[in-house]
Amino acid sequence: MPSHRSTPGYRSLFRVPEFTPLFLGAAVQTAAQTVGGLALGTLVYRATGSPLLSAVSMFGPSLAQMLGATFLLSGADRLPPRTALVAVSLTFAAGTAAQALPGLATGALFTVVLPLGLVASLGGGIRWGLLNEILAKDGYLLGRSLFNMMSGLAQITGYATGGALLTALSPRACLLLAAALYLTAALVLRLGLGRRPPRATGRPSPAATWRTNALLWSARPRRLTYLGLWLPNGLVVGCESLYVSYAPDAAGTLFACAALGMFAGDVTVGRLIPAAVRPRLATPLLLLLAAPYLLLGAHPPVPVAAVCVTVASVGFGASLVQQERLMSLTPDELAGHALGLHSAGMLALQGVSAALAGSLAQLVTPARAMAGMAVVSLAVTGSLVTAGRRSPAAAVPERSSR
Repeated sequence: MPSHRSTPGYRSLFRVPEFTPLFLGAAVQTAAQTVGGLALGTLVYRATGSPLLSAVSMFGPSLAQMLGATFLLSGADRLPPRTALVAVSLTFAAGTAAQALPGLATGALFTVVLPLGLVASLGGGIRWGLLNEILAKDGYLLGRSLFNMMSGLAQITGYATGGALLTALSPRACLLLAAALYLTAALVLRLGLGRRPPRATGRPSPAATWRTNALLWSARPRRLTYLGLWLPNGLVVGCESLYVSYAPDAAGTLFACAALGMFAGDVTVGRLIPAAVRPRLATPLLLLLAAPYLLLGAHPPVPVAAVCVTVASVGFGASLVQQERLMSLTPDELAGHALGLHSAGMLALQGVSAALAGSLAQLVTPARAMAGMAVVSLAVTGSLVTAGRRSPAAAVPERSSR
């Protein structure tokens, strides 16, 4: 019987053609994002002393994901994956190098940073759509779990390395290192991925993006799944955006601990929890994601804060459960767009939450702002659970009309 067959392991994924270069390219990009993001947040905080500007500099590009999801996302299934992913990496290399220009004013920094969010909204859809195509739906959760674990390890390494580098080098030198990593990712993707046709026909356009967004949003179960992926997660990332102002000399440690907790959550959900149990874990994990930040409202010392952050970040494993449900509710030819909408919406809400958390920290303290964002996250999770109980159990995936 199928239920008695052994579950495929992570090692089997690397025998799938094209999985390895896609995985390695994403790993290098994540390292670039962590090193570059910490350097940029530190650069802005040293220049302005503002928790708001520091938070927005690190997570503000995510705000542009909202525009990308509105105008560009149809390209996730309508562009050749290899060419598009390489172009995204090269664009980030150029933008990150531009941030390192000496004498660049803070306002000019944001004019460089924010457009990168538009590009990132498209890149997420292309990457996850390609992963779904390479592995098929029955292997997507295991593959995405491994990507999330890699992201956690790359963030641990990137933030720890970035924090160490910032004690010896200037933030601008670290930004140049991040640009070099983006170039490396582009090379890995260009040499390792094969040429594949787009998954869908037609030209990318805002109209096509709007039509598909409306189709994906039309079913109540999908709407609730998207909101569950975006809101509680985004509000907690607002807490994370205040690490630099909470502990300026130990922000890298806190980011690394958060990544460690995320890694543990992804391993547990993706590999250790039986498939029959996973759907019941989404809500408990979302509650765990926010609750430890309530303790940070008292501004405990860094070691205690690091433990709270690590435990909380285990809750990010909820996204794997929610993504598995999203794929079960989505037609195959819209997988890239659907996953891109998830990624873009999540990052957009993270950017909004970073701005809200930074604004709140300006009025109170970073510690109290973290606790306040955690309270809102817990309330949103409760509201979504209540709404989900009134929702149909499933929806039939619709096919797009072209």
